[in-house]
Amino acid sequence: MAVDPRQVLGGFLTLSMFVMLGNMIKRDHFDDTDVVRLTESSSVQFDAIDVKEKTLEFAKVNVGPWMESKKEIKPCWTKLGSKEVDQSNGFITFSLTSGPEYHISQVADAVVIARYLGASLVLPDIRGNELGQKRNFEDMYDVEKFIRALDGVIRIARELPAEVAARKPAVVRVPSRVSKDFIVENIEPVFQANNYLRLAIIFTSINLKMREVKNEELESTACLAMFGSLEFKPEIHQVADRMVERLKILSRESDGKFIAVDLRVDMLEKKSCKLSGGTKRKSCYNAQEVADFLRKVGFNGDTTVYVTQTWWHESLNSLKEAFPKTYTKDDIIPADKNSEFLKSGSGELAKALDFHICSESDVFVPAVSSLFYGNVAGKRITSGRTQILFPSEVIGSSASVADFISTYVLKKNHIAYSCHC
Repeated sequence: MAVDPRQVLGGFLTLSMFVMLGNMIKRDHFDDTDVVRLTESSSVQFDAIDVKEKTLEFAKVNVGPWMESKKEIKPCWTKLGSKEVDQSNGFITFSLTSGPEYHISQVADAVVIARYLGASLVLPDIRGNELGQKRNFEDMYDVEKFIRALDGVIRIARELPAEVAARKPAVVRVPSRVSKDFIVENIEPVFQANNYLRLAIIFTSINLKMREVKNEELESTACLAMFGSLEFKPEIHQVADRMVERLKILSRESDGKFIAVDLRVDMLEKKSCKLSGGTKRKSCYNAQEVADFLRKVGFNGDTTVYVTQTWWHESLNSLKEAFPKTYTKDDIIPADKNSEFLKSGSGELAKALDFHICSESDVFVPAVSSLFYGNVAGKRITSGRTQILFPSEVIGSSASVADFISTYVLKKNHIAYSCHC
């Protein structure tokens, strides 16, 4: 009997289809959380996915030394009484600089000074690192939330009255975490003589440890300003949340858990990463050292790692060799937001994404000792995400992940603990 070649071809195609279908089932192609198939390149395309519409489900694998989050702690600073602020008392202006980790501290100092002097605080602008780069406060932060939070504490002016703006302000250099004594001795006399100040807040230290309370009202004011007033505008939260969800999708083997590492090449180039006396810890660690640290404390090669470097740099290759699922902002940001957040002149917005992601990650590793580390730690402490691991140069064979928990957490000496309970 003659065989129709078309029947042979049809049978072959049918058999091939069943083989392909079987392979797809084996690779979980029908798992509704596995919506993309990643390549080995550093670029990850997620833009066809709306992760908000997905209910993420993960296998309970939990490979690695992950720790459960603790309960969120609540504000317990003294409730500030209403304070009438006479606009005629004068005005204080200042600018936010160097990214959100500095903005938090700058706002706290400005609010404390305005409260003590009974002055009106003008909404700050935001200055970039390059000359002429300037944003409005509302381009980055929720203005209405800021004003509501400080209602009755200080008076907020959206802009200077024309007659005041026509004058030149007295410029006062202020050390961060300003004290009552400094205000009384160095700021109050100038304000009384001029009634119009511009603050230049100087960071002489990146230490956010608790200090002895000398003025309960000003300490409560600082707590409110640091932890209860400054919030990114919703559009920034939405982009950052999408990036967090994408990292969770990439972390299916570890139950959706991922590590965020503050590792920026430009910061490493500026620092001398030497051992500090007697602690066996350095002020910063490179990609190879971070990779060695993560492996030695028990994280395996399937762990997803987010680094705060914006674009891939060849110095990160050693980290990616140890942890292939290592990503930068450029890898996971939605394509339609790339130019807005990562283009030249958008450094503050890029840092805002980093700040949010590092605050929300399951583990945070500060490869650089900085104010970013301190203020992210404060945010994490209040939300109960206390698995903050600071690397160490020397790790013994019996070392465990608990040996490298941040001293901010181990000793509970971060200012967040004095503001919350």
